[in-house]
Amino acid sequence: MSFAGTHDQSSCVTVDRRTGPDGEVVLRRRGERYEIIANGCFLMDTSDGRSERLLVNAALDALLPSVARPSVLIGGLGVGFSLAEAVAEPRWGRIVIVEREPAVIDWHRTGELAQFTKEAWDDPRTQLVQADLVHHITTCQDRHHALCLDIDNGPDWTVTEANAGLYDDAGLATLRARLHPGGVLAVWGAQHSAAFEERLRGHFTDVRTLRVPVPRGEPDVIHLAHRNA
Repeated sequence: MSFAGTHDQSSCVTVDRRTGPDGEVVLRRRGERYEIIANGCFLMDTSDGRSERLLVNAALDALLPSVARPSVLIGGLGVGFSLAEAVAEPRWGRIVIVEREPAVIDWHRTGELAQFTKEAWDDPRTQLVQADLVHHITTCQDRHHALCLDIDNGPDWTVTEANAGLYDDAGLATLRARLHPGGVLAVWGAQHSAAFEERLRGHFTDVRTLRVPVPRGEPDVIHLAHRNA
């Protein structure tokens, strides 16, 4: 998710507005940039995407070189930067994208956001799962080499209350169980969370935080952690 567009005063056009599983979702266009709004809260836009791309690249780089064709689960389709980056990387094997909002999926399949992910849907590695990520993680028994999560503005600023369960001790234990030994968890945030970083250390090893400068405000961050053998 990116906050760069919140300071732009260009005229805004509502492209689509729908009621989703957890309230209203809106796609807006501001100049050449698109924005996604959920229940009145700005989530992300197409102005930059550096940290969203780094989310999957950092996870791949953190994996052991001996892992061939690793599987990645991307939590949250958003404006599509993470998915497009994963598909552009031939080293990834299976690429699973989990998105709960039918509107967001439609915008990428046949709408205005298709320009950002059109290559992904023809790639045989891509598997789209329309589901709530919390429910999917807790009910699906699949394991992946990397989990790249970007469904909130960070562990301390969730879009819905239920999402908070991903970042507590029980949620981290479940995420760990969905990783192969040696796998990597990568979590996007709009700001650093010292409490979440400390919580990660109770379940993972080699915990670190990458900071990505943004035009204004605090840097975006990516929390990285390994599941040991």
